[in-house]
Amino acid sequence: MGSVINSKGRSVIPPEIRKQLGIKDGTRLQVDMNAATRQIIITPITREYIHSLRGKYKGMGLMKALMTEKTGGK
Repeated sequence: MGSVINSKGRSVIPPEIRKQLGIKDGTRLQVDMNAATRQIIITPITREYIHSLRGKYKGMGLMKALMTEKTGGK
């Protein structure tokens, strides 16, 4: 499937893909680029995507680092 960029930099995601990925009006999209392959990666930020991230960074000390940053290192 193809898509065209308009003068405002907008493109249309085909309806079949939107339906499969649960993209609806107002769905936020994460846009990344793979520089090595020159590919644009679009990830819909859906409820399912957020749930899939739970526990991904567990044990990495992120909460402690955030608290240290918030308190100014105290």
